[in-house]
Amino acid sequence: MADIECITKKWGNSLGVILPSNLVKEEQIGPNDKVMISIKKIHKVKEFFGLLPNWKPNTQKLKDELRKGWDI
Repeated sequence: MADIECITKKWGNSLGVILPSNLVKEEQIGPNDKVMISIKKIHKVKEFFGLLPNWKPNTQKLKDELRKGWDI
C-alpha cells in the first residue's frame, strides 16, 4: 500500500491520473490489473477565505488573551 500525490489530467470527457513508474514497479502493477484507489482532495488555503463572512473576532479580546502570562 502506497500513498502518493498525483495531479488529475483531462482525458476526453473524464479525468485521469498517471501512476509513477517507481510505484508501478514497487507494487508490481501491470496492464489490466485491478487496483484500489482512495481519493482525498488536497485543499488550497485560498479556498477557505470567505467561508465565515459573519465572523469578526474582537481584536481587543484577542490581544488581552495573548498578553496573559506576560505580566511579571
